[in-house]
Amino acid sequence: MTAHETQATSPRSRKAGDTRATLIRAAEQLFAAKGVDGASLNEIKRAAGQRNAMALQYHFGDRTGLLRAVLDKHLPAVDARREVLLQQYEDSGAEDLRSLAAALVLPAAAKLADPDGGREFLQVVAELLNRPEPLVEVVVTEGSSIYPWRRLVEPLLAPESVAVFHTRFTAMRFCHAELAARAAGRPRRDDRLFTSRLVDLVTAVLAAPVSAQTARLLQDRSPKGRVERRVSAR
Repeated sequence: MTAHETQATSPRSRKAGDTRATLIRAAEQLFAAKGVDGASLNEIKRAAGQRNAMALQYHFGDRTGLLRAVLDKHLPAVDARREVLLQQYEDSGAEDLRSLAAALVLPAAAKLADPDGGREFLQVVAELLNRPEPLVEVVVTEGSSIYPWRRLVEPLLAPESVAVFHTRFTAMRFCHAELAARAAGRPRRDDRLFTSRLVDLVTAVLAAPVSAQTARLLQDRSPKGRVERRVSAR
């Protein structure tokens, strides 16, 4: 055994790892219950049973580092599941919006059955994405499976849905809001019906047409539309 391996398995290292995991678990629970900004760091330390006032700062630095640790605990599994579904979609050669909606929903929905903070994770992500100023960059980091998902969805949407109305992001916000509401309730024996219907609804959000009324309002807001309206009024 190398010196590095001996150090990694020493009681001190195991204790540090246990402390870190306990703090993350307490943060998941309190962030979900009170909001990412509503739960104080002192509350989290107390919930984790930490008497050392510097334990949280030692392991995570600050609230941002702790939030990053909570997300990093869960996002790799979500990304891995989504990457498999996206690869299957590309291999099929078919253009199927519902399959892409499923690739958005199903990997995250799997966290409903994760007893180690999965349900709290879903509530935290929904809060971050549904703020008045969404913290997208905190959830969708470099290498996220959301980027290839966005690329594959784009050709199936109307140009205005992508460039003007940001429909893909609307679908993400809706998806995570529904998952968070489910996660905040009592655990169910079976989430398959809920999840399948959520895929249906996300598909509908992505496929929602731009109505004639919305198109007229959009044209009126454009500089060209305003010029044409002034000319026709003369």
